[in-house]
Amino acid sequence: MVTEIKLGLCNPPEPIYLYVKNAELSGESYLWYHYNIDKDKTIPVLEKGLTGYISELRLTTKEFKGKDNIKLDIVVRADEVYIVRTGIETNFAKSFLLAASLIQDFEKPLIIAVTAGEENVVFCRLYDAVTRVRIRREWDKDADWATIIHDIQTCLGGTSSNIPSTPKLSVVPQPVPTQDLRIKNIRTLLDYPLDLVKEWLQFQDVDRPSLLDISQINELIKTMCLAWASDKCEYPSHAESSYQKQVVDAVANGADELAAISAWMQQLQTVKTGAV
Repeated sequence: MVTEIKLGLCNPPEPIYLYVKNAELSGESYLWYHYNIDKDKTIPVLEKGLTGYISELRLTTKEFKGKDNIKLDIVVRADEVYIVRTGIETNFAKSFLLAASLIQDFEKPLIIAVTAGEENVVFCRLYDAVTRVRIRREWDKDADWATIIHDIQTCLGGTSSNIPSTPKLSVVPQPVPTQDLRIKNIRTLLDYPLDLVKEWLQFQDVDRPSLLDISQINELIKTMCLAWASDKCEYPSHAESSYQKQVVDAVANGADELAAISAWMQQLQTVKTGAV
C-alpha cells in the first residue's frame, strides 16, 4: 500500500512527548502535559485518554536538576507517534505495567488514560479501544516488575503486522548501551557515590568502565549492589544469594537489568520494613 505524501510546509516527524503530573495552571487542572523546551513552557493536555497502538516499551535515563533519573517510555502509534514518559517508580508506571501485563495481543488499539489519586498521585487506566472495557489487575506493590517489563517487551517484539505503518524516523532510536552507560545507569539507580566508582576503576588501572572486560564490569555492578544492600539484610550471604537469583539469573534469562535491580531493591526494602 502506497501512502500519499502531502507536499509543502509541515512539522518535522518528531514524536510528541506526554509527561504525567497532577497539577494546575491558570486555574485549569491537568494530569499530563507537553513541554516546549525552546520557550520553557508547560502546555497542559486537557484530554485524559490517548488511543493508539503500543509499539514499544523502554527504559531511558534522563538528567533532572543535576541527577540522572530512570524513566519508563511508552511508545504509542496513533495520528502521530506519542511517547508517554514517566518515572519508573511512579504509581502511573506501576498501574500501567500491571494492566499491560494482562494483554496478549498488542495489535489491538488501546486507550491509555490518566486518573487522579490522592494528593498529587496519578494512576493509569488501560482500556480496550474497541469494546471500551477497562483492563484490570489488582494492585500489587510487590509485583515482579522486572519480569513484567520483560514479558511486555517480549509480546511487543512480535507486534507489527496490523498496526498502521508510521515512518520509522518518527521514533527516536535508542543508542546501543555502552558499558559506560550501563554503569552510569546502575550507579544512578543505586545512588552509589561516583567517587567510589572512580576509586574502584583506579585499582584496575583504567579511567572508564568500557576499558574493563565483561567479568570486571559484572564485578563492579555486584560491588555497588551489595554495598547498597549492606544495611538491608541481617546476613550478607542473604543479600548475595538474592542478588544472584533475582538479578544475575533473571538477566541471564532475558530480563532487563535495570528493572531486575530495581525489583530486587524493592524486595529487600520490603523485607527490611516488615522486619522492623
